Amino acid sequence: MSRVRQVAGGGRAVEVSPERLHGWFRRFSERHGGVTGTEVTEREVRVVGADGATATAAVPFAPLAAGHGRHPGLAVGPLVDHALTPRSIGLVLVRLGGHSVGVAESGAVVVSRTGRRQVHGRNKAGGWSQQRFARRREGQARQALDAAADTVAEVVVPRLATLSAVVLGGDRQALDVLRADRRLSGVFALAEERVLDVGEPRRAVLDEAARRARDVEIVVRDR
Repeated sequence: MSRVRQVAGGGRAVEVSPERLHGWFRRFSERHGGVTGTEVTEREVRVVGADGATATAAVPFAPLAAGHGRHPGLAVGPLVDHALTPRSIGLVLVRLGGHSVGVAESGAVVVSRTGRRQVHGRNKAGGWSQQRFARRREGQARQALDAAADTVAEVVVPRLATLSAVVLGGDRQALDVLRADRRLSGVFALAEERVLDVGEPRRAVLDEAARRARDVEIVVRDR
């Protein structure tokens, strides 16, 4: 089943696997009375239904090399071929206190490492007790993110030359801390814009992220 979420400004975003992509657009055409045209750029494919509805796909692992321009009817073949291309992808999932890092090929994890460090929740008490607790929590968070950065440096950095891209997931603030680590500059230079929303990073979550990393995100807006 496709993963669906609501998007700002109206509409919904759906994640579609490369293998289901052509059928998904065919069904979009059937639901909306046909397709009047397809607009293709390096980073986006926009399909317009006869009733005015649109389906806009963000090109994963851009740029899309072929098929640019305006086309009559449904013309998503170049996007499908591009999405189906086998790739080696780095995966970096980080949340405060946990991380799961690996490399996936054709949607399957081939190398991975997962770690977790305790980070206490916030203390609502006041006074010196709260300040000591906050310092302890800050130290725990720093150690957890240092451990995550070390893991990325050990697992992903040595394999950068073989990767097509890196897909990130988890907490954006935690990822920003890692982004500041000079050892990881090459990792973030390869990172896709999309950040996967994931739960607590575990190996099972990494396996799911490996599959989702190949998906094409399509924003559907009805007229």
